[in-house]
Amino acid sequence: MTTTKIFVCPVVIPAKSPVAFMFLFALLMFLMLTDSIVSNISLESAAFTQKQDSQSLQTLTVTRNIKSDVVLPLSLTVSTKNNIVDGDSEHQNSLASSLGAREKRGIGKFRRKLPEHEILKSDELTKKFHGRVLEFFNRGCELHFFMTLISKVGSFGRREIMAAESVFKAHPNGCLMILSRTMDSVQGYRILKPLLDRGFKVIAVAPDFPFLVKNTPAEAWLDDMKSGKKDPGVIPLAQNLSNLMRLVVLYKYGGVYLDTDFIVMRSFKGLKSTIGAQSIDVVSKNWTRLNNAVLVFDMKHPLVLKFIEEFALTFDGNKWGHNGPYMVSRVVRRVEGRPGYNFTILPPMAFYPVDWIKIGGLFKMPKDRAGSRWIESKVQQLKRQTYGVHLWNKQSSKLVVEEGSVMERLMAQNCVLCTRIYSS
Repeated sequence: MTTTKIFVCPVVIPAKSPVAFMFLFALLMFLMLTDSIVSNISLESAAFTQKQDSQSLQTLTVTRNIKSDVVLPLSLTVSTKNNIVDGDSEHQNSLASSLGAREKRGIGKFRRKLPEHEILKSDELTKKFHGRVLEFFNRGCELHFFMTLISKVGSFGRREIMAAESVFKAHPNGCLMILSRTMDSVQGYRILKPLLDRGFKVIAVAPDFPFLVKNTPAEAWLDDMKSGKKDPGVIPLAQNLSNLMRLVVLYKYGGVYLDTDFIVMRSFKGLKSTIGAQSIDVVSKNWTRLNNAVLVFDMKHPLVLKFIEEFALTFDGNKWGHNGPYMVSRVVRRVEGRPGYNFTILPPMAFYPVDWIKIGGLFKMPKDRAGSRWIESKVQQLKRQTYGVHLWNKQSSKLVVEEGSVMERLMAQNCVLCTRIYSS
C-alpha cells in the first residue's frame, strides 16, 4: 500500500490499481479547477474595488479643478438661524457642500427654490412696521437715524452699544431705529433699556422687507431670489440684505444710515444728500472708491433709487463688496455731474479717517513719549476734521481697547453710558 498526501488529507491507494489512479487524477483536476475559480473571483473583486477607487479619485480631481469663477449656490440654513459667519472658512465650507449638487443641476443656473430667510418673512409683527416707523419718528426727532442687524441678538454687543451711545452724545434729541427682527424682542429691549432710561429715543423694529422693496427695482429681485431664479452666491446673504435694506429704508423714509461699528463725533445736522469717499488718488485728489457705511439722503432721492436699481440688475453674491461699496462707486461714477442728481461726496477724513489696514493702531496704548504725542495729535485731528470713525469691524472686532489709546479717548469723549470702555 502507498500513501499520498493532498492538502493534508490522507488517501490510501493501491499501488497498481487503474481505478485508484483514475480517482486520484480526477480529484487533482477538481481541486485545481476549484482553486482557479476562487482566484478569478478574488481578482475580479480586487479589480472592481480598484475601479471604484479610481473613479473616486477622478471625482476629487474634478472637484479641485473647477474654476473659481463658477457661480455656486449657498444654503440659507445658516442665515435662517440668524448667524452671520465671517471669514474664509465659511465660504470654503459652502463651496465644498454645494459642488456636487451644482454639477448635477448644471453650472451657472440656480434651480432649487430657496428656503425663506428669517428677515424676508412677513407676519403679524412685521405688518405693523410702517405704522411703527411713522409713530416713532413723530416724536420731535432732531434727526432720523437707522442701523440694521441681521444676526442673533447677542451680536449687538459693547461695540454696537457704543455706536448707539455716540449717536445720542452728538444728537441728544435724535431718534435711532434699529431694523432687526432679533432685536425686536424682550432681550433686545433689555439691551437698549439703559439708553431708554436716560430718555433717549431708540427702538428696535422688525422690518417688513417685502413692503420696503415694493414699487422699487428690488421688488423683482426679491421675487427671483425667493423663487430660486437668482443665485445668492457664496457671500452670506445677510450681508447683501443689509446692503439693500439701508437703501430701501432711506428711499422710503429718508434720514441717516450708520453701520453699527461707526463712532459719531459731531452732529450730522448740516449734512444733506451725502456719501463719503473711502479713498482718494494722492496726486489728483479725486476719489477712487466710495463706501456705504454712512449714507445721508432725503426720502425718494434719485441717487438712492439708482443704487437700488444697480443692486437689483447687477447683483452678484460671489464677489465681496460688489453689491455694497463697489456698487455705490459704480453708480456715482456714471451719474456724477449729470443734472437731477444733487449730492455731496465728502473726503475720507469725514467718515473713514483711518484705513482698515491701519485701524489696529487706534487700539494700542503709547509705548513712549513719541507715541503719546502721536495719540494726542491724532485725537485732536479727529475732533477737528471728522464726523466720525468707521472701525472696520471685520478687522478690529477682536481687538482690545488699551488704556491711553486713541480708541479709549474717543469712547470716553463720545459715550453717554460710559461703562466697560476697555472691553471690545
